[in-house]
Amino acid sequence: MPISSFMGLQTSLRGLLAQQEAMDTTGHNVANANTPGYSRQEAVLAPTQPFVVPANSVLTGAGAQLGTGVDVTTIRRIRDAFLDIQYRAQSTSLGDATARSNSLDQVELAFAEPGSDGLASQLSKFWDAWSDVANAPEDAGARGALVSSAQTLATSFQTLSSQLTTVAQQAQDEYDAITGPTGDVASWAKELAGLNTSIRDAVVRGQQPNDLMDRRDQLIDQLSSLAQVSVTDTGNSALKVDFGGVTLVDPTTPAGYSWPQTLTTPGGKLGALLDLASPAGAPLSFRSELDAVASDLVTSVNALHTATPFFDPAGTTAATISVVATQATVQTGSGAASGENDVAQAITALRGGTTDQLYGALVARVGVAVQANTRAESTAQSLVDAVDSRRQSISGVSLDEEMTNLIRFQRGYQASARTMTTLDDMLDTLINRTGRTGL
Repeated sequence: MPISSFMGLQTSLRGLLAQQEAMDTTGHNVANANTPGYSRQEAVLAPTQPFVVPANSVLTGAGAQLGTGVDVTTIRRIRDAFLDIQYRAQSTSLGDATARSNSLDQVELAFAEPGSDGLASQLSKFWDAWSDVANAPEDAGARGALVSSAQTLATSFQTLSSQLTTVAQQAQDEYDAITGPTGDVASWAKELAGLNTSIRDAVVRGQQPNDLMDRRDQLIDQLSSLAQVSVTDTGNSALKVDFGGVTLVDPTTPAGYSWPQTLTTPGGKLGALLDLASPAGAPLSFRSELDAVASDLVTSVNALHTATPFFDPAGTTAATISVVATQATVQTGSGAASGENDVAQAITALRGGTTDQLYGALVARVGVAVQANTRAESTAQSLVDAVDSRRQSISGVSLDEEMTNLIRFQRGYQASARTMTTLDDMLDTLINRTGRTGL
C-alpha cells in the first residue's frame, strides 16, 4: 500500500498541536501557582495509532508499522487521595482544638488572674476590710468600707458568672450560625451538589474537569475542619460526602444534598462547640465550681455573723450572691458590750480557708486546661502543616519545574515546526519542479 506524500505533514502537525497543548497546560499551572486548592496538571502524551505497511520486506514478506505522531490523551490532575484523607483527619482535630482553645482563652480573660481586677484580689480586700473592722470595731467608716468591699466582691462573682455563661452561649450561637439555613454547611453542601452534577456530566462526555474537581476538594477540606468527613465515589467521579455521621451530599438523590440534619458523631469544630455549650462543657463546668466558692463564702461568713445575715442566705450561687448587711447591722462581737471584736476576728481568720482554697484550685484548673488546649492546638497545627507540605510537594506548582517544562515543550514545538518546513520544501520540489530541465 503506498504511503501518501502528505503523511509527514500530518505527523508534524500532530507534534505541533501536542506540544502547544502541553505548553498551554504548563501556562495554566504557572497562572495558578498561588491559587488556593489548585492541583497542578500534566498533559499526558502518547503515540498515535501507527500506519501498517504490509510486505515491506522483499526477503521475508513481513510488514511494518510506521509511526504517525503524538497526541494528548488527557490532561491529568496530580493528586494523592491518601494524603487528602490524612489532611482531612488532621484538619478535624485542629478544628476541635482551635474551637476549645478560643473558648478557654475567653474564660481565662474573664477570670483575669493574677491581677488587681481578679476575684482573688477582691477576696483579699474583703478579708482586709474585716481585719480593719476587728482593729476598730466602733469605727463607722471601717464598717462602711467593709460593706462596700463586700458589695464589690459580690458584683465580681456575678460578673464572672455572667461572663462564663456568655462564653457557653457564644459557642452555641456559633454552632447555630454555621449549621443554620444560611450557614457554611448549607452553602457548601449546595455548591458540592452542583459541582457533582457538573463533574459527572463532563466525565460522561469524555472530558476531564480538573478545575471543578479542585474546587470540590477544597470545599471538602473546609468541611473537614467542622466535622468528620468521608467520601465515596458513586461513579463517573461523583462523590457522596458523609459529614459528622450523616450523609450530607448524595448524587443519587434528586436534590444532591440534605441539610439541616442532626449530627451523630460531629467531631471537629462543631463537636467542640456543642461540648462547650453543654452543662458539662468547660465554661459551665467552671461556673459550677465558682458557685461552690460563692456558696462556701456565704455559708462560712453567715455562720459567724449570727445576729443578722451578712450575705443573703438565698443567694448561694455566683450569679445570686448579694450583701444584705448595712453599716449599722455589721456585727463585730458576740456580746452586747461596746468594742467587742471576736466575730470580726473570727471572720478575718477565714482568710486562706476553704473559700480561698476552692477558688485557688479553680483558677489552677482553668490554667491547666488553657495550657493543655494550647499545646493540643499547636500539635494539631503542626500535623496539619506537615501533611499539607507533603500534599503540596505532589500537587503544588513548582515554578522552576514549570519553566523547565516550558523550555522542553518549546524545543519540541520548534523541532516539529522544522520538520514541517523540511517536508514542505520537499513537496514543493516534488510538485512544482519535477520534470523541469536543468534540475
